[in-house]
Amino acid sequence: MVQEWVEEQFLYLYYLYSFGIEQHTAQATNLIFFIPTSISAIITTWKDKLIDFKVGIPIIFFGIIGAIIGAKISVNMNVDILKKCFGIFLGLIAMYEIYSLIKEYKTSKNVNNKIKD
Repeated sequence: MVQEWVEEQFLYLYYLYSFGIEQHTAQATNLIFFIPTSISAIITTWKDKLIDFKVGIPIIFFGIIGAIIGAKISVNMNVDILKKCFGIFLGLIAMYEIYSLIKEYKTSKNVNNKIKD
């Protein structure tokens, strides 16, 4: 569920960017949609008692610190450099996704072979 949501956010950001909207503006617009969606997801997950606060609190803390640092860096960064960094980031995400799919395929193939034997 979270992975699908992240992919949708990247698609939305890419969609905005492809219409000539400046990178900073596209990312800010993306955040406008991200914050309420995240809050509703947290509330729903909390009601279902699926949140482990011992793990979640440090993630939230360091996530906020990382977001502040990233925002400070990106505001002062040249748009062309920001575009390249974002492109590299998307490339790394794509490689990870492909690696995960291949790994999952091999795992399921091994399990199916064991069942047949």
